[in-house]
Amino acid sequence: MAPRSSRSPGSRPVGAPTRGTTNPNRLRRMDRWIAAAHGPALRRGAAPPVAVDLGYGAAPWTAVELLARLRADADPRARVVGVEIDPGRVAAAAPYACEGLDFRHGGFEVPVDGPVALIRAANVLRQYDEDAVAAVWARLCARLAPDGLLVEGTCDEIGRRHVWVALGPEGPRTVTFATRLGSLERPSDLAERLPKALIHRNVPGEPVHTFLRDFDRAWAAAAPYASLGARQRWIAAAGALAADWPLADGRRRLRQGELTVRWEALAPRGWAGQGV
Repeated sequence: MAPRSSRSPGSRPVGAPTRGTTNPNRLRRMDRWIAAAHGPALRRGAAPPVAVDLGYGAAPWTAVELLARLRADADPRARVVGVEIDPGRVAAAAPYACEGLDFRHGGFEVPVDGPVALIRAANVLRQYDEDAVAAVWARLCARLAPDGLLVEGTCDEIGRRHVWVALGPEGPRTVTFATRLGSLERPSDLAERLPKALIHRNVPGEPVHTFLRDFDRAWAAAAPYASLGARQRWIAAAGALAADWPLADGRRRLRQGELTVRWEALAPRGWAGQGV
């Protein structure tokens, strides 16, 4: 049986509807990273881990895919609850419910009983003001189990470029840049996919702007590796970046076209959400 809603009867969901744009496989890069980075924590629990696909959009593909990927690559006991603030989208998704997959009407309150192992919120906060991000993060982090994870970020329409923040119950931990390397001209092309907490901070004087500048320079310096392929060039650029930036992933993730940096190195100056 799927976890029940914890929202009191008659209460309104917290948040606002998104555009609802979705495509099959759009979140494959995020899902792949989640399975690798969070899989051990999911498997440690005695009970089947519950993951929430928050704001899955006009079609339920991302929730369906999250269940399949978590069960194949992280924990075969995993369960997924798709949460949408638009009741019409919940009704439309209902035929896709199955063993381990449920759909709920709700928002940032996360209408699932008890703490959850994972919340994935992709392309949800882009329409909100930057000032709202810290409060939303704090609310979602409060719904996590002690070893739970919130992954919040943005990607393009077909999932070639994606940037997300990973947060634990204590707050933000890392920022991951992920891309289809063959389509990348320079790393700063990913700037347009920065999550809401960072996208308006890509200006001189802000850490994320300095990081992307340094990444572009490292990418340019690694041009000789291009003859070996974009993957080798990406790995070489990451090696140069590691001298000045706290990278969090090893070579295996780099080979997937990912690069993860500790949050504190990229946090906006004067970040009001410190300690979220």
